[in-house]
This record gives sequence, structure tokens and C-alpha cells, in this order.
Amino acid sequence: MMGAFNPQGVQITAFKVPTSEELAHDYLWRVHKAAPPRGMVGIFNRSHYEDVLVVRVAKLAPKKVWSKRFDHINDFEKILSDNGVRVVKLFLHISPEEQAERLIERRDTPEKQWKFNPGDLKARTQWSQYQRAYEDVLGRCSTPWAPWFVVPSNRKWYRNMVVSQVLVDTLASMKLAHPPVVKNISTSGIPPAG
Repeated sequence: MMGAFNPQGVQITAFKVPTSEELAHDYLWRVHKAAPPRGMVGIFNRSHYEDVLVVRVAKLAPKKVWSKRFDHINDFEKILSDNGVRVVKLFLHISPEEQAERLIERRDTPEKQWKFNPGDLKARTQWSQYQRAYEDVLGRCSTPWAPWFVVPSNRKWYRNMVVSQVLVDTLASMKLAHPPVVKNISTSGIPPAG
């Protein structure tokens, strides 16, 4: 879906297990650091929501810690929005049956084995805990300035269509404009190199 974008205007950030440097800061530091500058599109593969999902389900932090993060996240996204960053959040929802098919395909297809992560098998055994955590995230962190879009994703063609429409609608709502045209460009002489 990002093929139509000029790669010079897009930055993709994949959030993995926090590094020691990231752990030395507050949990939103690495995300804020990756926020795109004006005029750029930023795509997050995973995000600060891991700190109210994985941290909760894997019991990496007590409830008194992760439960405060919903408000922190809403405030953080409000700061971004107030500063001209449009936040689009997509929850690509698949069924447990579809997830099983995809895991089997990754395991059994040599060209897809690079995507296979044994940690996904452990997370699959926690499906119901993750669903409860996602319900809290979607209910508590869908705001007027940063709404969640829940995208049925069992069928990739449908997922792609819905995501594309969300992005088209978002870009159209931003009323973007081309830079001003240089007048008389066709008659501009090119001076010799000096």
C-alpha cells in the first residue's frame, strides 16, 4: 500500500524489544523520537501500545503501572495532533483460525519461514487475554484526534481495500496542496557551470 509514496518522504520504524538505551528513558521516549518530522509520513510496525498489551499479558509490569499508560498515550497522541501530526491507528483483526493458517504457512513455506517467530506460538496460547487487552486499548484510546480503525483482516484483499480507503480519506481531509509553481519555468535559462 505504501508503493505509491516517494520513499524519501516515508520513514518506517519497527519497534522491537526495548534496547538498554530505551529502557533508560520513559516508555514513550523511543516512540516520540521516531515521530515523523513535518512533511513526512511515519509508519510504525508495533508501537507504544505494546506497553499496555504485551506488558499486561506477559505480566512484565503490575497493573498499577500499565493501567496509567492509557492516559499517557492519549495525552502523547494529543500533543502530536496539536503539533500537526495526523495519527492513524489500524487494528488488523484476524480470527484465531486464520492466525493458525498463517502460522502453518509460515512454518511450512521456505520463502515465508523468515516471518516465523516461535514467540507467536506462546502469544497464541494467550489469545483471550490479548483480546481483553485489545478491547481496553480500543475502548480507552480511540479519541477524536487519534481514532482507532478496526479492520477485518482475514482476507488480505479486503484488508488492503479498507486500509487504502482509510488512508485516502485521511489524506483528503488534510487538504494537502502542491508547493507553489515556479512562474515562467519553461523560459528559465540554465546558466553555464562556473
